[in-house]
Amino acid sequence: MQVDETDRRILRHYLAEPGLARAVLAERAGVTQATLWRRLERLTQGGVLRGERVVIDWRKLGYEVEVSLRFTLDKTNPRAFDEFIAAARLVPEVVGIETFLGRVDVRLTVIARDMAQYQGIYRAGILALPHIAEVEALMLIATIKESEGLPL
Repeated sequence: MQVDETDRRILRHYLAEPGLARAVLAERAGVTQATLWRRLERLTQGGVLRGERVVIDWRKLGYEVEVSLRFTLDKTNPRAFDEFIAAARLVPEVVGIETFLGRVDVRLTVIARDMAQYQGIYRAGILALPHIAEVEALMLIATIKESEGLPL
């Protein structure tokens, strides 16, 4: 799909302030509301825009612990990835699942209210996951930069 400078300008403003009213977004991007609507529809149909989402600050809801768990799986079972991921999806505190090529196969992001709750999640939910050969935990201390924006 071709993305021109007008599309990029719309996307820049949309990323900067996703909650803007469409009329204000159109004005800032320098297009009519009808043009904005057509462009956003085309970008959505073309797969550039994949929807809108809400970003929740888990800490404001009382989740003080965030841990990134990196797993190497026992790949002697050809269904190891699928079975591990299916089981990980069932752990409510797992808020992110990513797969990789390399030494680390899967990374899970786990949140907990405190260390005691995390310890319970780790023992009952994480260690019960199938096909774990090795696990490494990295506790988040601070997020220095977090951006979903692109240099458009």
